Amino acid sequence: MLDTIVAALRCPVCRGTLDDHGGALRCAGGHSFDVARQGYVNLLTGRSPHTGDTAEMIADRAAFLAAGHYDFVARALADAVTDADADGLVLDAGTGTGHYLAAVLDAAPAATGLGLDVSKPALRRAARAHPRAGAACADLWAPLPVADGAAAVVLDVFAPRNAAEFRRVLRPGGVLLVVTPAADHLGELVAAHGLLTVEKDKPGRVRDSLGGRFTEAGRTTLRRTLTLSGAEVRTLIGMTPSARTFAGETAPATVTAAVDLTVWA
Repeated sequence: MLDTIVAALRCPVCRGTLDDHGGALRCAGGHSFDVARQGYVNLLTGRSPHTGDTAEMIADRAAFLAAGHYDFVARALADAVTDADADGLVLDAGTGTGHYLAAVLDAAPAATGLGLDVSKPALRRAARAHPRAGAACADLWAPLPVADGAAAVVLDVFAPRNAAEFRRVLRPGGVLLVVTPAADHLGELVAAHGLLTVEKDKPGRVRDSLGGRFTEAGRTTLRRTLTLSGAEVRTLIGMTPSARTFAGETAPATVTAAVDLTVWA
């Protein structure tokens, strides 16, 4: 793991700085955290109440993203980070496979990246997503194992939003980039298969959760029409929360992908 990434991490027990001892990160207080052979460090203390995405969900996500269907989201994030002139740490909260973090780092050659997720199958991929990225197992609802003001940018793509912690870890002048589903996101699949719907007034709920600590600096709705095979429809459903209950058949479909990208200062 890169020294710059280790320097941004903090012991989740005592908040002390961590040093790299090869197969583990340790603080001066004697707390030690193993680095998995896939390259991510486990900074959970005890059992998390959140299990994160399963190995099957992560495999589906990796396949769907690799096919380029959501490249328009990755490009928009990369452009936003370029506009923010990121020259420090990009923290990806709920990183999944690290796909979006890698796209951002490609556009920001002076930045390094840290992906946080509670899903170990996700972290096995995220740790190898980019040469300038590292990954750590952490619960986004708990205090993040990251130093105050360590991040130039925080990414939150279809992930939980911990406003207090995002504000704490962002440096002065840093930006938070949040991607959430728009009202018509995957509407055709919702209608055909009874998938989970986007909660009503999603933008308002996001403002309520972040507005006390951040100021909305801009919001853009990104929309694409996807032409998918039956197998791709199944893979798309498989990477969503609906995967846990879906057991139906899928057919080729034309699907609307619509998301809101909001910049918070």
